[in-house]
Amino acid sequence: MNPEDLPTPEAEVDSVSPEALKEQIDAGEDVTLLDTRMQSDYEEWHIDGDNVTSINLPYFHFLEDDIDDDVLEQVPADREVTVLCAKGGASEFVAGALKARGYDVDHLENGMNGWAEIYERYEVTDYDGTGTLYQYQRPSSGCLGYLLVDGGEAAVVDPLRAFTDRYLDDAAELDAELTYAFDTHIHADHISGVRNLDAEGVEGVIPAAAVDRGVTYADELTTAEDGDTFSVGDATVETVATPGHTTGMTSYLLDESL
Repeated sequence: MNPEDLPTPEAEVDSVSPEALKEQIDAGEDVTLLDTRMQSDYEEWHIDGDNVTSINLPYFHFLEDDIDDDVLEQVPADREVTVLCAKGGASEFVAGALKARGYDVDHLENGMNGWAEIYERYEVTDYDGTGTLYQYQRPSSGCLGYLLVDGGEAAVVDPLRAFTDRYLDDAAELDAELTYAFDTHIHADHISGVRNLDAEGVEGVIPAAAVDRGVTYADELTTAEDGDTFSVGDATVETVATPGHTTGMTSYLLDESL
C-alpha cells in the first residue's frame, strides 16, 4: 500500500509543527520520535540530537487490525511520542492507531518535507566589519549560508536553490538590494541557488578554480580569482583560494573580519 492511500486514522491526533519540534529540541527537552519511513530512507537522514530518542518502525507494521505485540513494545508508553513520516500522511495514520491503543502521541506536520523547510537566520555577533552579517542554518542538512548587508546592498554566500525567494525577501526586509550571490565550491550534495538568483538579476559568482570541475554554466556567471574583491555597500568581500574540501574550494573574507 502506498502511504498516500492509507485509511482514515482510528483516532484524531494533534499535530506539531516542524518549528515547534525544533524549539523543543533546542530547549533541551527530551524528545521521542517514531519515524515510520522505510529503513533505507531513515538511514539516509533522520532527526537526531543529544536529547532525541529516535525509533524507526515502518508504517506497514501498523496496517493490521491486530498490531503485533513486539511492534507495540518498541513504542514507549511512559512518555509522549511524536510520529513522523515523509509528508505527514502515514504518520497521522500510525499516530491514530497508537492513540486508539492508549499511547500519548502526536504527529509531525508535513513530515520530513516540513522539517527540510526550516531555514533560520541569526545575526553573527562576533562580526566586527562594516555592515551586518547573518548566518543561515538548515538543521535538516547542516548547510550554512551567510548574508552580508550594508548601505542598501546585500550579498549571500552559499545560497540554496530551494530558498531563492527567501534571500530576495530577506534583503528587501532589511532595506537592501541583493547584489551578489557567491558560491564557495561546486559540490554534488549542495544544490546551489546562485544560477537562480543570477536569473533574478543578482550577480552570480563562482570560484574560477571550480571551472576545472566541469561546470558547464561558468560563462553565464562571474568567476572569482584568488585576491579578487567585491564591494557590498562600504564592506569588502575578498576571494581567498582555500583548496582542500574540493580542488576549487574558495573562502570569502568579509571586510577583513570573518
